[in-house]
Amino acid sequence: MGRPIDRRTMLSAAALTGGGMALPGLFPVWALPVSPGIPTLPALSGTDIALSIGHQAVTIDGRRHHAIAVNGTVPGPLIRLREGQQVRLRVENRLDEDSSIHWHGLLVPFQFDGVPGISFPGIAPRSTFTYEFPVIQSGTYWYHSHSGLQEQIGHYGPLVIDPAGPDPIVAEREHVIVLSDFSPVHPHAIFRKLKQQGGYFNHNRQTLAGLLAGKDQPMGERLAWGRMRMDPTDIADVTGALYTYLVNGHGPADNWTALFRPGERVRLRIINASAMTTFNVRIPGLAMRVVQADGLAVRPVTVDELQIAVAETYDVVVTPDETRAYTLVGEAMDRSGMARATLAPRAGMAADVPPLRPRPLATMKDMGMGAMGHGAMSHGGMDMGMRARSNAPGVKLNPGVQSISPMPVDRSGEPGQGLEDAGHRVLVYRDLVALERNPDTRPPGRSMEIHLTGNMERYMWAFDGVKLSEVAAPIPFRKDERVRITLVNDTMMGHPIHIHGHFFELVTGHGDHAPRKHTVNVQPGGKVTFDITADAPGDWAFHCHLLYHMHAGMMQVITVRPGEAA
Repeated sequence: MGRPIDRRTMLSAAALTGGGMALPGLFPVWALPVSPGIPTLPALSGTDIALSIGHQAVTIDGRRHHAIAVNGTVPGPLIRLREGQQVRLRVENRLDEDSSIHWHGLLVPFQFDGVPGISFPGIAPRSTFTYEFPVIQSGTYWYHSHSGLQEQIGHYGPLVIDPAGPDPIVAEREHVIVLSDFSPVHPHAIFRKLKQQGGYFNHNRQTLAGLLAGKDQPMGERLAWGRMRMDPTDIADVTGALYTYLVNGHGPADNWTALFRPGERVRLRIINASAMTTFNVRIPGLAMRVVQADGLAVRPVTVDELQIAVAETYDVVVTPDETRAYTLVGEAMDRSGMARATLAPRAGMAADVPPLRPRPLATMKDMGMGAMGHGAMSHGGMDMGMRARSNAPGVKLNPGVQSISPMPVDRSGEPGQGLEDAGHRVLVYRDLVALERNPDTRPPGRSMEIHLTGNMERYMWAFDGVKLSEVAAPIPFRKDERVRITLVNDTMMGHPIHIHGHFFELVTGHGDHAPRKHTVNVQPGGKVTFDITADAPGDWAFHCHLLYHMHAGMMQVITVRPGEAA
């Protein structure tokens, strides 16, 4: 692939390419992604921005790998816009295959949403497509490919929109933190392995040694799980056995570093741009004040840790008072590895890196059995799930539906798998309260229930048992109607569900200040309810943001039409 590429040279050069302008000369020090002397993401701004998609060699933890990159970097350049702009983004596809860019969380005309086969044909090889749209919001977002499995190979990047007026979030410095997962194995090879054996990459299974040491489930419970043909350690499909977890394209050994001055308020714009990994984020020794979720302001809430699902973003403010380094930990939910970075007053510093915590085990609640005890397993837990199918009349029963949750519960007040006994403050969805009153407070005119279904053994994933390829027609909405949607997770895995072109209000008891999000993680065996105003005409993707789940079929299309019957 040509001469060796020095990563720092590559990043610096990439910042000067394309039609956009490099931010370091335009923005004050506090707005720079990282302080001088530390490898950083290139940044582009302005009303006309040029991007190119192509093959690239990247170096992670000292090893060179192949990637698909935007403007030569992984992640792609930080695109920084301002609310109220009209922006043109000229995207050149230098690949020998179709590509695309979806602006995740941005409210744009559907023809510029960037989903091949739904909103546009895609960007053909060796061709250029121009996205043009008004910027009508502010906050922290990101962009990524919606073509094939390119996102896994590096085709993603951060996007920040500054408000038209004063920013209500006060900080003297900010850093963009892009979390992701990377593998040298081609994503189609990963998918083939998952189809052959859903738990292929799970190297954390229970052992006899774990049983004898009292770390794993008692033998009776293990036998019961075995009878159900399910594995309580199967928390993540792809694990640290294959992945290196990255911060801004850097592996744990790279020790990406962000600088601060003691006493400064530091804003961290945290983006989970991974393909398959839910991260538990914490900074030992520093509390985090959550101020935005999915780009929209929330009433500040102070926590010590938060779980960020694939495709979510959180803005937090930290105030390090001591002249020392702090470790930023992005621990994979299954505890098979971590992303690691450092916050420090000067380059070259490092703090202790905490060890990985014991891996979590799935519970009966994760099986959709509510608060039932483990004794339910001896009474045919799986049979109970199957018998409960009558409670899900809209689900198409087929080999892809392994079970139906008999007693799914709202888990929005829980911190996520493995964090129930963290011993410190962990963010839950019910902590989130919108800073401003919701723009539409009408009650829903109708409701619908959608089941998230799957079969881990066959690696089949769908909505209501129906894959995208089997869907006869989109899910119809009338323009501007209010709809209450309940997502029921009938599987043992969490699913971050994303609706394009819209925000929705989580029904968590906060009335007209319900938190507004574009992506919500539905915990295993749980359910989530939200209200949505279908105010964007067009056809929009609706899918699980776990890349291989979407690729396997957990995706449908919603269509919004004026006056169309629902």
